Amino acid sequence: MPVGLANRAGICALAVMAKAPRSGEVKTRLVPPLRAEEAAILSSCFLQDITENFIAASRLVPVQGYVAYSPPGSEALFHDLVLPEILLLPPHRVGLGYSLLRAAEDLLQAGYGSACLVNADSPTLPTSVLVEAVEALRAPGDRVVLGPASDGGYYLIGLKYAHKRLFDDIAWSTERVFQQTVERAASVALDVVTLPPWYDVDDAASLRWLCEEVVAGRSAAEFIAAGYPAPHTAAYLRGLVALRGADGLGTDGLAGERASR
Repeated sequence: MPVGLANRAGICALAVMAKAPRSGEVKTRLVPPLRAEEAAILSSCFLQDITENFIAASRLVPVQGYVAYSPPGSEALFHDLVLPEILLLPPHRVGLGYSLLRAAEDLLQAGYGSACLVNADSPTLPTSVLVEAVEALRAPGDRVVLGPASDGGYYLIGLKYAHKRLFDDIAWSTERVFQQTVERAASVALDVVTLPPWYDVDDAASLRWLCEEVVAGRSAAEFIAAGYPAPHTAAYLRGLVALRGADGLGTDGLAGERASR
């Protein structure tokens, strides 16, 4: 259950940064191999799994799950998707850097001792990684916690204070995001805690990784072994593979690609 303002100081707010999963508006880089409506459904599955992962983490460390949603006016859609334990955080304006900063500001101003902002592209991120992030933020002293993504971005940023400098002059949606954020932290003498790497599912190649993990049960050697099982995502992808075959999803041959790397 949500807690009152006076009791939030010892709690970390976990917020997934999510766009409304509408056909043609989300996961567009997965089209093809997916159809637009399939990509939207998959986005919904991601959101369900990520927020349920927050609830799993809450059994181990003190956290409160949120969906930091966009666009304005789409909150009813999210209410229908996520469990009642998950709260909604309304948007202010478009722009990734601005949205991240304002979400952190809103959550910290609401009285939470720390906040972790999580992307909506990593449904199998291990629960243990969320717990590690929260525990790093519970230790004394200021710091930023970063989860490096395989594409050069980050899948999580955790803060005790909303340091605006961490979001300034970042080349968003490029392979330089993680490194630039580390450099911004150094410029304000802020310690960085780096989490284990994980991957975003935002193109056909990473969709193949996901299918290998949740459909075939094979995880990538470069990542820690046990990802979150992501039951909604796994069930939907298994259904698509059964209906269209692995070739139809563009997921054939990934094992061979990995072996050659």
